[in-house]
Amino acid sequence: MNVPDGSHPRPASSVPAGAVSAGRAGEPGRRRWSVLAVVGLAQLMIVLDITIMNIALPSAQQALHFTDVDRQWVITGYALAFGSLLLLGGRLGDLFGRKVTFLTGLTGFAVASAVGGASTSFTMLITARACQGAFAALLAPAALGLLTSTFSDSRERGRAFGVYGAIAGGGGLVGLLLGGVLTEYLDWRWCLYVNLLFAGVAAVGAAVFLPRHGPAGRPHLDIPGVVTVSGSMFCLVYGLSNAASHNWHTPSTWGFLAAGGVLLAAFAAWQTRAAHPLLPPRLVLDRNRGGAYLAVLVLGAAMFGIFLFLTYYLQTTLGYSPVATGVAFLPTIAMIMVFSQLSNIVLMPRTGPKPLVGIGMLLAAAGMVWLTRIGVHSGYASTVLGPLLVAGAGIGLSMPPSMNTGTFGVAPDDAGVASATLNVGQQLGGSIGTALLNTIATSAVASYVASHLSPAIAASPQAKGALQAAAAVHGYTTAFWWTAGLFAAGAVICGALLRRGPLVRQAQAAPKDIKALQHAQGPQPPNQS
Repeated sequence: MNVPDGSHPRPASSVPAGAVSAGRAGEPGRRRWSVLAVVGLAQLMIVLDITIMNIALPSAQQALHFTDVDRQWVITGYALAFGSLLLLGGRLGDLFGRKVTFLTGLTGFAVASAVGGASTSFTMLITARACQGAFAALLAPAALGLLTSTFSDSRERGRAFGVYGAIAGGGGLVGLLLGGVLTEYLDWRWCLYVNLLFAGVAAVGAAVFLPRHGPAGRPHLDIPGVVTVSGSMFCLVYGLSNAASHNWHTPSTWGFLAAGGVLLAAFAAWQTRAAHPLLPPRLVLDRNRGGAYLAVLVLGAAMFGIFLFLTYYLQTTLGYSPVATGVAFLPTIAMIMVFSQLSNIVLMPRTGPKPLVGIGMLLAAAGMVWLTRIGVHSGYASTVLGPLLVAGAGIGLSMPPSMNTGTFGVAPDDAGVASATLNVGQQLGGSIGTALLNTIATSAVASYVASHLSPAIAASPQAKGALQAAAAVHGYTTAFWWTAGLFAAGAVICGALLRRGPLVRQAQAAPKDIKALQHAQGPQPPNQS
């Protein structure tokens, strides 16, 4: 029997998989789109905050006098708190109401941003960034859960997730552009202060437009599940981040990764026995949702390879300013937005997610292979623009359908934790991508220098500088080859997991399957037909 939500069969009178309660779907049209605007603004703030500090880091480092070794923790501190607490944040939204959780996350995020912008020391900045991540873990799953429970009509859902997917895929690039403008024309602190504007507007909209959502019964929180999964995510993200700054052989890397794996296994085992599991197994055992979660993880890992290394290439090798670097990514943003709408509104109702995710990842892989042609003196139009357009189209084809599929068919009270699982995939993928690709690129640079360095080059500062530039480009191209491999592997694996056909057809098939089961089990009461 094939039940779309991966759970046990329900009576035919239940809401079909993929739908939400009629009352919630029956919100007036303008109110629903106002909810989308509020949710989209909050999601944009969260996503761009992951990358907006990348460009501001050199200025912040100069102002607060911290070392190159410490620099990564401005990014990692945010990711650690965010990734560790996402599942808890998603379940809190399900248990205590998404509107309350959303507003709490917004308020806390704004306060932490203000403290970070006013930082007078490295410790103060890192603490503020960690608090940002913790409140983002409340905010992100509540936002996606609200979107899931607000839109059930297939066409409207496609449009809504097209917009949301474009924000999730292109928000990081917007962060690079906005970070460049704010750093160059104002001050690096405005990369944090700008969140007060986003949060203020979103909070007013949330208070006015967001529907109330309360728990169906008495709230139950899976404390052992919270402890094991939060500890697991912390250890995995910390270990991966430590690999980026040290290497894979240090105890602080493999020890934390091993502990994270053990805790994750313990969490999975506990979820099968818990009376009120933090992450109900039915959510991830469904093939479509499992494939969608994996697709988001792969996309997160590979996209960080594009952001990180292309940013370094444009600024350090080609000498672009922060603003010019941000502008250089605009074509990618445009392609992500266009293809997000095309994939979710036009193609998804006809084909389902399977071909879109597979073809999209293959397109992105092709863009990365094309990008390996860069050189020390390459031009933007001749070697960078084309690959960015192709990669943007691939991300736009694959990211929104994955987001849509990952929340399709879940019960309203599970929407928050299903949304959190998507965000965990994106955050954990970003950490994996940063650690893995940075380690590979650094090793490639060291090997290139060792194999090309000669006494004559070592004696000439000009020749040595040229060698370092060529080695850096070799490191970037090596990372792009691996990024292409990640996209290609994701296309094959996720394409194999995802079911054929549109999601609507699977939802419509569920009552037939349930009737067949009822027929096999004997006569049923008349009101269950």
